[in-house]
Amino acid sequence: MDVQQVKQRFGIIGNTYGLLRAIDIAIQVAPTDLTVLISGESGTGKETFPKIIHQHSSRKHGQYIAVNCGAIPEGTIDSELFGHEKGAFTGATDTRKGYFEVADNGTIFLDEIAELPLSTQVRLLRVLESGEFIRVGSSKVMKTNVRVVAASNVNMVKAVDEGKFREDLYYRLNTVPIHVPPLRERKEDVYLLFRKFATDFADKFRMPALTLSAEAKEILENYRWPGNVRQLKNITEQISILEESREVSANTLKKYLPQAESSKLPALYKKIDEQTFNSEREILYKVLFDMKNDMTDLKRLVHDLMNHGIEKTHLNEDHARIIKNLYEDTNLTYTKPSEPQTAVIINREDDSGIQIEDTEEFIEESLSLTDKEKEMIIKALEKHNGKRKQAADDLGISERTLYRKIKEYDIDL
Repeated sequence: MDVQQVKQRFGIIGNTYGLLRAIDIAIQVAPTDLTVLISGESGTGKETFPKIIHQHSSRKHGQYIAVNCGAIPEGTIDSELFGHEKGAFTGATDTRKGYFEVADNGTIFLDEIAELPLSTQVRLLRVLESGEFIRVGSSKVMKTNVRVVAASNVNMVKAVDEGKFREDLYYRLNTVPIHVPPLRERKEDVYLLFRKFATDFADKFRMPALTLSAEAKEILENYRWPGNVRQLKNITEQISILEESREVSANTLKKYLPQAESSKLPALYKKIDEQTFNSEREILYKVLFDMKNDMTDLKRLVHDLMNHGIEKTHLNEDHARIIKNLYEDTNLTYTKPSEPQTAVIINREDDSGIQIEDTEEFIEESLSLTDKEKEMIIKALEKHNGKRKQAADDLGISERTLYRKIKEYDIDL
């Protein structure tokens, strides 16, 4: 079966080289039992490729099971994948088969593979190398013959470098890599996808299909599509339902595209990926820490000057105002001071000439990355009213990682 037949069978729209190359690799690797690692941003349609591989393999009559590793709690994922014995843990009232046992002689698709805990990664590596696994709560070694296809939307090399993912498991999974390109690299496919979605929703809702003006089509093709094909489909559905006019103008389309004007920025901006964003965020944090450190040094200098040669009675109104503004203008919040707080007494006169004594606190701020991380998590949770998924997205981490950090720092929601 060639690429065009596969596209038609699985409903794949597009003619860009990157997409066609990914489909071609999937077809070629399908008859083998090699492990495949699919990479690509969220919303690009990675979940279609394991189905292509399974349907074109000798295992097509066996079980096909798709598992979202990021959606299973860390405490139960071993049981889900490898099964458990009765009484293995609280709530284990019966013996249960895991996905690897159920999918014997079939294919298992592990989505968001980077979210697997390190302990589970060890178990998975053993399955890939020898086909052996042990149920939770059992000592009996069991065998399975399963084809594994994994996928991730994060930079796996970076995850390995940071110690979040085992290097040996990464190379074992990455026997055959398939990269699904983001929609911004498939400019000529955008309108084809829009037209397909518009037709589908027209049939579904029994209404005429949407059409685009020339200017709207240009905006659609030049938009960055951070949510990729999933975002395009959702926006097409929104416009189909909410707009009475069946011809979509540029102004109408802009209402549904967040930051539509950003699509006019240079192409270099479009190439910024998650790794670059994380690096820039770390640089920003460092700059902020350095600024706060410099401010602390400046405060200490003023404090030392006052203690070594400047009598408190010599501080006139201007001196008092400068020092007071120095503290107020910074508008910083300090936590866990490493040294006792020091009071600085400033004498000044009010408008009536009466001597007034002001007390300013000199606080040694904490530059601990742990404290800053906890502070950022608390702020994100407060910003989103305790909604963990939105807070995790804002922080640039997974919801599971956020849940673990909340427990680690004992944050009271």
